[in-house]
Formats: sequence, structure tokens, C-alpha cells
Amino acid sequence: MERPLSLLEPMSMPDPRFPVKLGKMKAAGKGATLFPAHWHNHIEVLHFLSGHARVEVNHVPFDAGPGDVMVFNSNDIHMGLLSSDAVEYDILIADLALLQSQSPDAAETKYITPMAQNRILFCNRISGDAGLAAILDRLAEEFRERQPGFELSVKSQLYAMLTLLLRGYVELRLSEQESSARLRNLARFEPIFDYIETHYTEDITVEELAARASLSRYHFSRLFRQLTGRTVTDYVNRIRINKSEYLLRSSEKTIAEIAMAAGYNDLSYFSRIFRRYRGYAPSEARSRGAAEAPADLDPLAR
Repeated sequence: MERPLSLLEPMSMPDPRFPVKLGKMKAAGKGATLFPAHWHNHIEVLHFLSGHARVEVNHVPFDAGPGDVMVFNSNDIHMGLLSSDAVEYDILIADLALLQSQSPDAAETKYITPMAQNRILFCNRISGDAGLAAILDRLAEEFRERQPGFELSVKSQLYAMLTLLLRGYVELRLSEQESSARLRNLARFEPIFDYIETHYTEDITVEELAARASLSRYHFSRLFRQLTGRTVTDYVNRIRINKSEYLLRSSEKTIAEIAMAAGYNDLSYFSRIFRRYRGYAPSEARSRGAAEAPADLDPLAR
């Protein structure tokens, strides 16, 4: 799917020569925004220790709780909201370039490079894997204590984590040809995604978008679903609901005004669609926003 440059998060590292960081994150206030929608080129892993959150990855929602692990592949668009009174989780962000060598070996050629190039994609939500949890706990301990040899141990644990993910949690594996075809289709559809992003408040039809892509309705719909995992209607609705929830939490506009601003002329229809995608009413989103408490972002200094 398209990654808007406006959501690209610049990633700073405490030590550019060792591009990996881990910190403990805490937030309170049901409905608080843990992190807004963004993407980056690094792999990111969240290990939930307590509380519950609603996390969206490329517009796909997941519920995460104690013991769950969320994996964000390079370029995954992700956002999170607190769905309990409080939450605590460890967050690991790593640049896979850390694991590359000057003389490429089999491990780099077969695994590290394909991961860095988005040719190997991992499942986003993993539950009940004690082995993965133990690796993440050891990483957290290493970052906490920073004993001599800290960097060696961290690299060792990163290799162990990636090995575990490769053996049990690969969601998609693409050949170079398949990856190239996907990139070509993404490039072809980039103007379509840009158009939707800037015209989501208007009536958008599949026929109109297919004409813009110079494709038949059938082939456009098939490729669109391949690239996004969604129909056009679902994709547009998710953008509208995300925009409207942001306004509900951050502005003083009435719910009717926000519905209109998001492209819904019928308030009752907007309320039904909002509840379908979020599980609660627009009015509840507004009250949650009023109680929002900022997350503690200091450990990672994003």
C-alpha cells in the first residue's frame, strides 16, 4: 500500500554506529493515543506487559494485551490507541543494517537483505510465544544494565528473534520478480492513493479510479485488493473514520460538522459506520479524547 511521506517518521538513534534502541513505554487514560499513524524503514517490535491497546497496521485493526507481541515490518503504517485505563510495553526499534556485513554471507543474502527489502514480511500480531517473550525480556535487560559486551549480546538476541520469526511467523515471502512486480504496481497506483487521500471527502467510485489508472473495473479492483487487502469502499471508509476520530479527539467541532468534514452527509449513517469500524460511538471517542493522557516517550527519544 502507499506510504504517504507526511507519515514518514524520521528515526534518530542514540548511537548512529549501533542503530537499535529499546525502552519501556507507559500511558494512562482510556482512549489515549499511544502513537499516531506513521511509518519508517526500521523494524519495530512491541511487547505488551500490562493493559490493552488497539493497534492498526496498514489499516488492519488488532487488539493487543499482556504477553502479545506486535511486529511492524519496514514501511508498515501503524498507529495505536489505549483501550484500557493504563498500558505498559517494551518497544524495540532496529535498523537491519546493523546485522549486515561488509562481505555478504549466506545469512545476509538469504534473510537479512530480503527482510530489509520487504521481500520477507512477518505476521503483525503474535500471541502466546514464550520463546519470543524471553528474547525480548533479555533484550530489555541488556538495555537496562548495559554491561560490558552489551552490543554483542544485543546483536545475538536480534539474530535469535529474527530466526524465531523466520521459522514460525512469515506472512509473506516474495521472490525478486514478485517483489519487483509489486513495486511496479505500487508505483502505478501511487497517484490513485494520493487522489483518495486528497479527495476522500468526495464521492469516489471504482469506475472513476479505474479510468485514472487506465484499467478495466475488474482488473483495477483485483490489483487494488492485492495491494491494500481491501475494497475501495472499505479503504475510503477507513481513511474517513481515521480522520474523523482525530477531529473528534482534537477539535471543538460538533459531531455533525466532523461527519461532513469526513465526507458523510448523513449523521446517522456516519454514526453507524464509525461504530462498525471502531466499536464505539463518535460521542464516546470525543469523551475519550478529553480524558487523554500523554504517553511517556522519553526512553526512546523518538
